[in-house]
Amino acid sequence: MTLPTEMTYVDVPNPGGAENMVLARGPLPQVKPGDILIRVEASGINRPDLLQRKGDYSPPPDASPILGLEVAGEVVALGDGATGFSIGDKVCALANGGGYAEYCAVPATQALAWPKDYDAVRAAALPETFFTVWANVFDMAGLKRGETILVHGGSSGIGTTAIQLAKAFGAEVFATAGSAEKCRACEELGARRAINYREEDFKAVVLDETGGRGVDVILDMVGGRYFDRNIGCLAKDGRLSIIAFLGGARVENANIAPILRKRLHVMGSLLRPRTAEKKQAIRDGLLARVWPLLESGEVAPVIHAVLPFEKIAECHRLMDAGHHIGKIVVRLG
Repeated sequence: MTLPTEMTYVDVPNPGGAENMVLARGPLPQVKPGDILIRVEASGINRPDLLQRKGDYSPPPDASPILGLEVAGEVVALGDGATGFSIGDKVCALANGGGYAEYCAVPATQALAWPKDYDAVRAAALPETFFTVWANVFDMAGLKRGETILVHGGSSGIGTTAIQLAKAFGAEVFATAGSAEKCRACEELGARRAINYREEDFKAVVLDETGGRGVDVILDMVGGRYFDRNIGCLAKDGRLSIIAFLGGARVENANIAPILRKRLHVMGSLLRPRTAEKKQAIRDGLLARVWPLLESGEVAPVIHAVLPFEKIAECHRLMDAGHHIGKIVVRLG
């Protein structure tokens, strides 16, 4: 296959607002040993992209400086030692960077074939959120059938994924969201109760709904502002999994006594800095346990909007505004 020498990609000459992103031309990414090169047909938009655009989230030293953490498209080249895929295969992948471009190089171990009957847009909405939820809710927090989970940000891409997967694997789900419309969406996806955090205290509601017991697992991206209430609505042996701190990273005057009394586990992680081996393990878990659910239709990505590549700034404005339910995807070509 003859490849071009240049591609179009999103550049951010100066960190700042969405208007600072511009389309530029540059060379195709280098295909390292173990990599596959994907001709990108669609790319998902994620909050770390917004942070990197603003200059608040630097990529790892060996990652592409180009924005974009998930892509879907066609394999057009194989690096030395790359296995599992052939030229022409349709794949989606968790990228270490470089997803906002016509071509993206990713480790083959972070790629998966499109679920049956999926197109590029639906496939591009999968990797970042499904890797994140599988790693934090199931691998680290160990959510099990019959347990209860509280999902903060239930209408986000991660939230809609977490609600569906938790429900599919036999857990009872509570969620928080910021409007009646978003709460309805969470309940339609399988949440027993969605709590409008602008109108109700989620801790009081959770304790009331569970007869004072609390929940076994909390998936939290708010951080410091929710810490005390999260601890307060965990059951004995409960697990708090923190994946972001949109409400601040610091906790003032926290009462840690319940952590000891209830034998609580407080954990956190970032996906991007994980090693290639750990990302492969997450990929393998998804392939074995989650891809069948996607192919059966029991679980599906929720997509709020699909915009063309030249509207990438509008994608970021949509996410910044916070009114979306599910994923925002940009289509190339």
